Amino acid sequence: MKKILYTKFKNIDEIIAEMAKQAVIRKAMTRANLCKFWNKVAGEKFAQNSKPYSMIKGSIMVIACKTPVVAQELMLKKTQLLVRFKPYVESLNMKLTDLRFDAKKWVDDETSQ
Repeated sequence: MKKILYTKFKNIDEIIAEMAKQAVIRKAMTRANLCKFWNKVAGEKFAQNSKPYSMIKGSIMVIACKTPVVAQELMLKKTQLLVRFKPYVESLNMKLTDLRFDAKKWVDDETSQ
């Protein structure tokens, strides 16, 4: 029987560096970073009742809302939210052209775990 040598292990840093070179991974990381700013942009009241859900068509952020009332209030503030997002979007070299608010996409964190 032939002896197998396991000597060419890759360091986790090397694996992450290789993955970060892929355009799809870089794009996902950038989108995830943009979502982290939602709490600052929306404010405390809305941050508790809404959260980023996804990005569609590359520049439209879908926001999951706890209730249709929250979605409606955010819809009325859409222009202000886009203006507040602008510095974060520019610093990440992204485009954000629209926000969509959807109460059907809300999932409580406690129930999803």
